[in-house]
Amino acid sequence: MCGITGIIDIRGSREIDRAVLQRMNDSQRHRGPDDGRLHIEAGIGLGHRRLSIIDIATGQQPLFNEDGSVVVVFNGEIYNYQQLIPELLTLGHVFHTRSDTEVIVHAWESWGADCVLHFRGMFAFALWDRNQQTLFMARDRLGVKPLYYALLDDGVLLLGSELKSLLAHGGLRRDIDPRGVEEYFALGYVAEPRTIFKQAHKLSPGHSLMIRRGLAVPEPLAYWDVRFSLKNPISVLDAQAELVQRLQESVRLRMVSEVPLGAFLSGGVDSSAVVAMMAELSTEPVNTCSIGFDDPAFNESQFAQQVADRHKTRHRLEIVGSDDYDLIDTLARLYDEPYADSSAIPTYRVCELARKHVTVALSGDGGDESLGGYRRYRMHLMEERLRSVLPMAVRCPLFGLLGKLYPKADWAPKVLRAKTTFEGLARNSVESYCHSVSILRAPMRQALFSPGFKSELAGYNAQTVFDRHAMNAGTDDPLALIQYLDLKTYLVGDINTKVDRASMAHSLEVREPLMDHELVEWLATLPSSLKIHGQEGKYIFKKSMERYLPQDVLYRPKMGFSVPLASWFRGPLKQRVRAAVLGERLLTTGWFNPAYLRHLVDAHQSGARDYSAPLWTLLMFEAFLRNVVDKQANEPLVVGV
Repeated sequence: MCGITGIIDIRGSREIDRAVLQRMNDSQRHRGPDDGRLHIEAGIGLGHRRLSIIDIATGQQPLFNEDGSVVVVFNGEIYNYQQLIPELLTLGHVFHTRSDTEVIVHAWESWGADCVLHFRGMFAFALWDRNQQTLFMARDRLGVKPLYYALLDDGVLLLGSELKSLLAHGGLRRDIDPRGVEEYFALGYVAEPRTIFKQAHKLSPGHSLMIRRGLAVPEPLAYWDVRFSLKNPISVLDAQAELVQRLQESVRLRMVSEVPLGAFLSGGVDSSAVVAMMAELSTEPVNTCSIGFDDPAFNESQFAQQVADRHKTRHRLEIVGSDDYDLIDTLARLYDEPYADSSAIPTYRVCELARKHVTVALSGDGGDESLGGYRRYRMHLMEERLRSVLPMAVRCPLFGLLGKLYPKADWAPKVLRAKTTFEGLARNSVESYCHSVSILRAPMRQALFSPGFKSELAGYNAQTVFDRHAMNAGTDDPLALIQYLDLKTYLVGDINTKVDRASMAHSLEVREPLMDHELVEWLATLPSSLKIHGQEGKYIFKKSMERYLPQDVLYRPKMGFSVPLASWFRGPLKQRVRAAVLGERLLTTGWFNPAYLRHLVDAHQSGARDYSAPLWTLLMFEAFLRNVVDKQANEPLVVGV
């Protein structure tokens, strides 16, 4: 696991400033504390920070082909590299290391841009081919590893694993993209390929970008997508057996390491299944770690302990106080963009705990999206059944009116909180799903933003992100459609971003067996009825794990990895929230309606409404402005408390 960065003159061969490239590379030292090297030649400079995992002795980067004409910097793991080496040897290549990195340069020489089709893993890399005067960048299929880039006005292209490396260059303008702000307040993150800054972009998952010096920079090209065929005729019993076999294979590939390895164990189904497979494959006790909370409503540690006891793991538990909110500014510096998932706090802490004992940790991330685990999926399917009965011409006016009239009953039992359901039923399927996952839904954003900011948006709505992906989904199955949307949005922009930054802040590599692309492709062939069966989510997964995990773990209600925001904002963070949300930094942007900001604070702190999620979103946006936007161009964005 590493950090990469680069400066490339697209128009010619202007000299690269070594000091600037060094500064960019050093800004990501947390991603790779073991080594840091640069390569500079005419018009191009590449930098690499190394966290040594595989081929510790000879796997240093930047890494070259036999004659030095191809050089690569790489972040991630190619899990099938040992299978690719013999194939590349037969094609005449000579290997000088035992690293997966060297596979990339030789694969490029043999297969060109199609090299990515041969890789099974998580990766983001940049490769320079001097003979072809070509820069080639690629990102893994599910966006586990990040890759940012920006084309400056003078024809210089910057790239990096984190936005902070681009900012460290000093030439990237910090002009905020209003569309990024709209996406952030809707989703809690800025969706690929946009960033919060107008000049910078994220390379989308499953995409590559080939740039030839002297030519215009083209649009990135998709090299992979998942297709939900749902036509696999397999029986339930055979599906269970094959799922176990495929998960074991995915876990086995991710247990290759020359440094201490372990796993996160939350007590949920996904991480518990990964640990169970690791225990089956390992001759030594598996290292596991969990974060518990001193508030019982948020504590799953007893279920993690059950799994640890059953599989005899070497388990470590750390209790986090329910007042663990000192990370706000640290997270803002870490993420570089506004990021509003409050579970970033416990994720940061569990990575901190894990790094005390291991360098690599396996996680259960990605299971909910591919296996149908979210409660919102079941709610969406219920709404879809109603949509199928009533035509849009009836639903829109009827439920639109009910949505406006029905009170927002945060205090009521969930069954009586019908406002969101009514509002969803007045929309089509994709619009309804975007509405349901939004932190501040469209009417709230209309009230939040000032007239001037809405004019800057020129009608742009975060719904556009979902509409764009829905056009490529290739399915009208209600469950498969929203699974596809989550794989393209929430999994990448929220989950993978959270885990990458939190783990890399502690120089910890995290591997996700449930995001193996071959496993994801196979799961997409299974009928939706095997994923949600009646009211049971992850049906086939839970059935397949019954011989490995306790019933209490498999069939208890999903808790999630959350923190007590509502009580924080009425208690220990009361004044901090008021100062941030109603303070000068947000108001001086001119983007927000001061009266609505005051309403959010007053209504929440009086107990009239639960506005904890919108307030956290505003709190983190204000912290982003102070910690990132307000920094001087050459001032380092220091990671750490």
